[in-house]
Amino acid sequence: MNGSREERDETGYERADRNLSELLQELRVALPGVQVLFGFLLTVPFMDRFQTLTTFQERLYFATLLSTALTIALLVAPTANHRLLFRKRDKDHLVRSANRLTIAGIAFMALSICGVILLVSDFVFDAPTSVIATCGAVLLFAWLWFVLPMIRRAQLEDEPRP
Repeated sequence: MNGSREERDETGYERADRNLSELLQELRVALPGVQVLFGFLLTVPFMDRFQTLTTFQERLYFATLLSTALTIALLVAPTANHRLLFRKRDKDHLVRSANRLTIAGIAFMALSICGVILLVSDFVFDAPTSVIATCGAVLLFAWLWFVLPMIRRAQLEDEPRP
């Protein structure tokens, strides 16, 4: 490819098929982690020390639990939509909506993970440590998951197409 972007020799249907397949494969990577996080959050209230949480920590816990549930809903939605729209010849729409749902799911996944980091670090350490740890996580996720891809996207849009 030598740095240039070559077009694939495929029909629109083949491209939509490939894009959906790639997206569903990416979801298979993301979902187990968020499911483990959700499972962890479900066990927290049943631990003895849960009663010692501050009001802030209780609200943060609940917000993080809801954010994680929303993450799962957003990341599973493309699979559910694919099943319900199977053989309806609407794959272009399916790929576009699945892409949007997945991006939203990734954003809420980052929010959920940062929420857990804040919850645990606020419970275990003093305020400066929990703020530093959470801010570091926010910056890391924002940079790796959103800023870098958007910078590259802008670069690719500026490049002339072959």
